[in-house]
Amino acid sequence: MNLPRASGILLHPTSFPGPDGIGDLGPEAYQWIDFLKDSDTTLWQVLPLGPTGYGDSPYQCFSAFAGNPYLISPTLLLDQGLLTRADFTDRPVFPAEGVDYGNAIQWKLTLLNRAFTRFTTRQDDELQKRFNQFCKENAAWLQDYAIFMAIKESQGGRSWLDWDKALKMHELAAVQLFTDSNMQAIQEQQFKQFLFFEQWNALKEYAHANGVKIIGDVPIFVSMDSADVWAHRELFFIDSKGNPIFIAGVPPDYFSPTGQLWGNPLYNWKKHRDSGFAWWIERMRASLQLFDWIRLDHFRGFAAYWKIKAGSPTAEVGIWEKGPGAALFTALENTLGELPIIAEDLGVITPDVVALREKFSFPGMCILQFAFGGDPADRFLPHNYVRNSVVYTGTHDNNTTLGWFNMSSSAERDFCLKYLGSGGEDIVANMIRTIWSSVASFSIAPMQDFLNLDTHARMNYPSKADGNWCWRMAPNAESVELAGRIRDLNFLYSR
Repeated sequence: MNLPRASGILLHPTSFPGPDGIGDLGPEAYQWIDFLKDSDTTLWQVLPLGPTGYGDSPYQCFSAFAGNPYLISPTLLLDQGLLTRADFTDRPVFPAEGVDYGNAIQWKLTLLNRAFTRFTTRQDDELQKRFNQFCKENAAWLQDYAIFMAIKESQGGRSWLDWDKALKMHELAAVQLFTDSNMQAIQEQQFKQFLFFEQWNALKEYAHANGVKIIGDVPIFVSMDSADVWAHRELFFIDSKGNPIFIAGVPPDYFSPTGQLWGNPLYNWKKHRDSGFAWWIERMRASLQLFDWIRLDHFRGFAAYWKIKAGSPTAEVGIWEKGPGAALFTALENTLGELPIIAEDLGVITPDVVALREKFSFPGMCILQFAFGGDPADRFLPHNYVRNSVVYTGTHDNNTTLGWFNMSSSAERDFCLKYLGSGGEDIVANMIRTIWSSVASFSIAPMQDFLNLDTHARMNYPSKADGNWCWRMAPNAESVELAGRIRDLNFLYSR
């Protein structure tokens, strides 16, 4: 797929400012789209939008299809009449520039419960009609997810691996008995999904009306504690007791000397092939309804993946297994048409990964922060870029660019300064300008870099279990002056 020349900013919705403890899809999200329009920026990149579980990570979600209810805007529910001003009188005081997930989640769930109660007690035929239509159109995944989440709540939030045996093993009689006895709890889960998708779709329409397209993120793997694995365990390497046999990760790399032990169950790709990749087709179909472009995480895992025995203490010991390769993407293209995929091809990339990416003309990724540890042949240096690529200063897994520069070795810093012809006073602006001026079709930087923030604003530390995903943008950070600077860059470099 040929990319237009364009620029974008990476900012996850949880990072928006706002009064309810966590960024959401309300007024601040619309203000963000206005900022992008004012700066002539046509791409907005987000992280996965699923319901977060372990460690609050958007890469460990309870479903590959559902949306994150914590992103639902209470302000929009107030405008809709599903909340009243009285519902906000007990709002806690939240930190302005960080997410306190424990308190924010408790508050959001309190408000969503109040909204659901009002939905069930008032007569709103139009809203009820839209809700019923949503449930009908999404029944293929929504029913399993809503039951899964209702059981999880009844079990104190425990992983399904720790549920009572009949429910853990998804015995149909036990699931039906629970369903019949908990219809309201299940409907409440469906209602939260309805609210999320209504708000997201409205925001996406607003973005499109203002010339902004959205790059989403689809992780290759799903969480072990998810409705997908619970309801479709035949698609994964799961034993007869429901436990994972093999888990996902990567061997030692730039990010970790012991590798990354993700813990996700591995796909039984033979089962997926036998079904014509039906589950993957539906997953990608759903993702393409959310996003205009998809960053497909850990693309090298589709060529070959690191197979680690469940229970291993680190990811150092494992074997490479062949992935589904071209068969998967051919099946997706035959059903869904041309795929607007960006291949996250970072790490150790072997010829089979390059061949797979090039077969389907997927653009790959380059990270400027990675460019200065070697020599002028490094593929991450701008003079080595190709047009069909997407280049970043850094991603959510990297330090901020200022933090990276301050913590780099003297050799890296020297190489960087020589390459950029910079004295280092405006190193972040220099690095942004460098990728904007490059031949790569898409150039993207995290908002933290445009704000020239240091390590305290880092979004994620790979292999660190907690304390991630907390950064929030300060109110009014999207200044007129900043929009003007970005607009000038986009003009100068035809983006």
